[in-house]
Amino acid sequence: MRPLPAPSISRKFVALAGLLLLSAPLARAAEDDAPKGPAVTVLKVAKSCFSDIVEATGTIIAREETSVRPERPGLKVTEVLAEAGETTTAGQVLARLALPEGGTLQVTAPVAGVIATSTAQIGNLASAKGEALFTIVARSEYDLVGLVATSDIRRLAVAQQATVRIAGAGDLDGKVRRIGPTVEPNIQQGMVYIGISSQKRLLLNASGRALIKTGQSCNVAVPLTAVQYSSAGTVVQVIRRNRVETKRVEVGLMSGGNIEVRDGLNEGDVVVARAGALLREGDPVRPAMAAEAAK
Repeated sequence: MRPLPAPSISRKFVALAGLLLLSAPLARAAEDDAPKGPAVTVLKVAKSCFSDIVEATGTIIAREETSVRPERPGLKVTEVLAEAGETTTAGQVLARLALPEGGTLQVTAPVAGVIATSTAQIGNLASAKGEALFTIVARSEYDLVGLVATSDIRRLAVAQQATVRIAGAGDLDGKVRRIGPTVEPNIQQGMVYIGISSQKRLLLNASGRALIKTGQSCNVAVPLTAVQYSSAGTVVQVIRRNRVETKRVEVGLMSGGNIEVRDGLNEGDVVVARAGALLREGDPVRPAMAAEAAK
């Protein structure tokens, strides 16, 4: 019987030793890449659009108010057919009055709109020069007359869209109708008229607030909690290869807890959702995506 050649056995040992030598640095590299340090919640940067908003606060007035009286003096109210708060059409009969010579006179609405006030009561006298029986907000058109900071006036323009918020009436659509030509010197605020058309009865002289959309900007966005302000500037903590990198950014508009980043970040970057002073440049971390961390 012929013996097996010794060289084949030695070659196997050499190959095995080589594999062990190669696997050692690979294991060390994998160990170096494994997440270390504290666990942090992170999120991917995404694009978002922000509205540039100017705020105005003021009071509600009728854009045009029409008074309704009889043309003759000394007439007595015999019937009231409309009340304050009701909408009316042009020519609608609002009340009937007794004529001295007999018969009745009908008082009609000269314009369509919302009846703002009414003094008409059966038995009361009415005349052409007396108190108005009815006042009508013509065409149901109102204005919010608001004050705006001087620094914001230059951003306003006629026809800009606005959301008007009035207690008890909810949110209404509005539009910039007129911008005052002067500024109140004592308070350094200017006046703006926001037109509102509403079939609801709005209480005249009620307080209101208008959010005027002056423009829109679309960029990447991060939560406000991801941004730090320091002597070094405005920064965001970015995670690369499970380590912290501090990036200076230029921020812009804010909305709903998020802030626009105009420069310094790219879509898809992974940032620390709640940046903090405990994390420093180069620190190793164990990142967890915000959606996963919430589970």
